[in-house]
Amino acid sequence: MTGDSAEDQRVEAAVRRHVRNCAFTEAEKVISFLLADPQVQQAGARIEAAETQFGLELRARLQPFQDRYERAVGDGDIDVLMRVCAGKHGRWGRICVLADGHETSLEEPHWGHNSHGEPIAWVGSAPDDW
Repeated sequence: MTGDSAEDQRVEAAVRRHVRNCAFTEAEKVISFLLADPQVQQAGARIEAAETQFGLELRARLQPFQDRYERAVGDGDIDVLMRVCAGKHGRWGRICVLADGHETSLEEPHWGHNSHGEPIAWVGSAPDDW
């Protein structure tokens, strides 16, 4: 391999990183612009209100799962925590406390508490880093 070839590869890698970073920056601008729209914010508020209402309706039946989750976290019970649903919206403080696979076997939405400690139910999931 010659020095020029290695240099060419380094430059190509730098260009790819630059293009990717520019694309991410542009996407973040577009997403921020859309999320700032008053109608989008109103729709988000309506969705959050519905999820909170649904969470309250399911609380009597599903609160034992939240209690089990909190005990497992407090005790460091990895066995229990490994069987908890992976569904979460970590950025918004939501962690589903139901058993893994509940969406198919129990036909339940995700359920837990939001970052304010209120019961909440939701459909779908998002990665923590989104």
